[in-house]
Amino acid sequence: MKATNSLERVLAVLQVFTEDRLEWTPEELMDELGYSRPTLYRYLKTLKDAGLLTSMPNAGFTLGPKVVEMDYLLRKSDPLVLAAEPYLNSLSGEYPCTALLVRWYGNKILCVDSRSSVGTPQSSYARGRPMPLLRGAIARSIIAFLPRRRLLPILEDNFDELKAIGLGQTVEEIQVALKKVKRAGVAVAKGEVTQDVVGIASPVFDSGQSPIASLCITIAAGGVDQQAIDTISAEVRHAASEISARLVQHRSRSAAQ
Repeated sequence: MKATNSLERVLAVLQVFTEDRLEWTPEELMDELGYSRPTLYRYLKTLKDAGLLTSMPNAGFTLGPKVVEMDYLLRKSDPLVLAAEPYLNSLSGEYPCTALLVRWYGNKILCVDSRSSVGTPQSSYARGRPMPLLRGAIARSIIAFLPRRRLLPILEDNFDELKAIGLGQTVEEIQVALKKVKRAGVAVAKGEVTQDVVGIASPVFDSGQSPIASLCITIAAGGVDQQAIDTISAEVRHAASEISARLVQHRSRSAAQ
């Protein structure tokens, strides 16, 4: 989306920083964003003064320390993170796994908290790293619960990838597969995101009709049989339901104040 006002144009500077591109020179930013030199330098000064960007002499700009401070504050204040914490602890304590809390925002799904009880975490996506929107148990546990008007455009725009995963040969078949996930209340995927890893995920709600997040366990495929997967699935589904209930209670308390 093209930035249309000053605030959007400032935020657009932050949005160009990605895992693939962690540092930008002013010249590169001007080429990327199309801003004039005076405008860009004004925005860079504003962001640097706020601590959101930093730079060294004769070097490019990178994200600044304010981002770390805000991350700390998010951990202390986000109702979703706070509600999920005991369940991440209990699940990772019960199984040799990585337990993840993944939030859906915009067109991204992002790990916002995790616990691991194995030496090498069974996940390719650490906290803060965006995950595939369609591939894996986490993605399906979210999109399966979307209303039809939001789901269909996603399926149509990404049909080839969904077909390659094996969800179906037509949009209608993919919808049938997602309805099964919705009825089960949990999605299971084997090796779709990380090789030889099983993902088991269930959606989290905050009183709305669409999920805002997903609770997931990733565990080595060699360590679980179908019976164990069924048992873990039931526990993940129950934990996600409990987190959803806590969020609803938090919303009710906040509304009453």
